[in-house]
Amino acid sequence: MIRPATVHDVPAIRTMIRELAAYEKAEEQARASEEQLREALFGEHPAAYALIAEDDGTGEAVGYALWFPRFSTWTGTRGMHLEDLYVRPGARGGGHGRALLATLAALCRREGYDRFEWWVLGWNEPAIGFYSSLGVEFLDEWRVCRLSGEPLEELAARAPEAVGTARAV
Repeated sequence: MIRPATVHDVPAIRTMIRELAAYEKAEEQARASEEQLREALFGEHPAAYALIAEDDGTGEAVGYALWFPRFSTWTGTRGMHLEDLYVRPGARGGGHGRALLATLAALCRREGYDRFEWWVLGWNEPAIGFYSSLGVEFLDEWRVCRLSGEPLEELAARAPEAVGTARAV
């Protein structure tokens, strides 16, 4: 069963985020607290949304998908960015990942989103194979760019005064 996450799912989501980070060999980077996730998913201005995959027999959360809207200047429409898709190892092969993605694709259609995008690590062959089976288009010509830590601080310090005081929404 696939269902929208509730505030009661936050501990399970955080646990699965840490499991995903460990699989991706980056557990130390998964620092989000339950409080931060609760605010991000269920606060006054949610930053993201989540679905839960439950085992039909036990009702246990066996996976999740976390996504947020994005905007394309080229199409003039919103799209969806899938931040995380995770199914616990013992539940893989049971259709939960496909059901999560199908539910998100249906949400895209319902909301008029033209694009449904996410990233996959180049070494994650099982995920790449799974996505290929769905007809995913891999955009090899694009590179992910990230600023964080000291380089982010250094660039921010160079912002013109008027821009430097602008508030993100």
